[in-house]
Amino acid sequence: MKLRFVLLLLLCACMKLHAGYLLIPMGPDDQAQHLKAYGITYWVLAQDVKTQWLLNYRGGAFLMPDFEALRKECRIRGVDFELISDQQANQILNAISSPSQNMEAVLLEKAPKVAVYAPEGMQPWDDAVTMVLTYAEIPFTTIYDTQVLADELLLYDWLHLHHEDFTGQYGKFYRAYRMAPWYLNQKKDAEALAASLGYSKVSLAKRAVAQKIRDYVIGGGFMFAMCSATDSFDIALAAHQVDICEPMFDGDPSDPNYQASLNFNESFAFADFMLERDPMVYEFSSIDMTAKRKVDREKDYFSLMDFSAKWDPIPCMLVQNHTALVKGFMGQTTAFDPATVKPNVLIMGRNQVNGEARYIHGIRGKGFFTFYGGHDPEDYQHRVGDPKTELALHPNSPGYRLILNNILFPAAKKKKQKT
Repeated sequence: MKLRFVLLLLLCACMKLHAGYLLIPMGPDDQAQHLKAYGITYWVLAQDVKTQWLLNYRGGAFLMPDFEALRKECRIRGVDFELISDQQANQILNAISSPSQNMEAVLLEKAPKVAVYAPEGMQPWDDAVTMVLTYAEIPFTTIYDTQVLADELLLYDWLHLHHEDFTGQYGKFYRAYRMAPWYLNQKKDAEALAASLGYSKVSLAKRAVAQKIRDYVIGGGFMFAMCSATDSFDIALAAHQVDICEPMFDGDPSDPNYQASLNFNESFAFADFMLERDPMVYEFSSIDMTAKRKVDREKDYFSLMDFSAKWDPIPCMLVQNHTALVKGFMGQTTAFDPATVKPNVLIMGRNQVNGEARYIHGIRGKGFFTFYGGHDPEDYQHRVGDPKTELALHPNSPGYRLILNNILFPAAKKKKQKT
């Protein structure tokens, strides 16, 4: 009888372990691989296993059903995890549901299909998003103008805009690099692609692409952009009926007084900005704070805003992190002048020294967009030709975590949002 009782206890223990949960903690001291943890969560969703994102609980932990293949995958990728029983999981979820706790459990239902808008020949280290997707082992498809204009965006749940210039001014690199072989080759390739698509100028092709991306978001897509893709996208939308390019960019003069012809109703995030007319100046408009910011590198941090997990789950998802203070980093578009940010756009990250907006989010139609200033969260001032960032040296980067929050955002079961 004693032996039978012991065997029964062992059987019950095994059943509890099998029927339990796996928790991936995301706090500052209990996770060795914050970035790869997102890849594990994506992998689980790709197995058609639903997961819960525990907002504001242990740094935004992930709770999922336990199974042996998952444990093995976590060990292979070096992701820390904890095995918990059904009872422990219920205790955690009950505590999170308490009205007194600024926490929420958000159900993640499916692995989003990810597209990166980037030109052919782009080096992986040229873009922070492709680097972190690769490091986290999240699959993505690279698309460009041909695919966008053929309406292939409809195949994807989430779109990232590479550091593109949607204005047709070739990144405003004219002064420093107009004789550089790479600049001349990129200009030649862009002109050939525009012609093959039926456009007489690159600026016209890019404008059409920007409008297709706009329609994708309005129809319910999720769009994320960094660095110059943020302001150049909005400028292209606002300038949809006016030529803002000087002759060295498109072969003919710009329209007289084009500033007054901008339509800010068309842009997503920014309004009342002034365009930089001088082609010799490495800047698009007054949106960017790079030349105005005057912030010492040692003091260059931005704060993540605090949102209600229960009442504002979307921005709360997007700011999940193991710290509320994130190192700043520069780019062609480093940060956004708050005076140009539309009042209906949410500032989620702000530099407290000068008030600049670093990380913003908004709704357009049925879809969502997030703009993140700067080029590489772990390379303070990335320059042309600089070596790539080795993310294996930064597995817990708070700046890169913000990118990955956006990757999982489309997987979340959404409540109805006001537009």
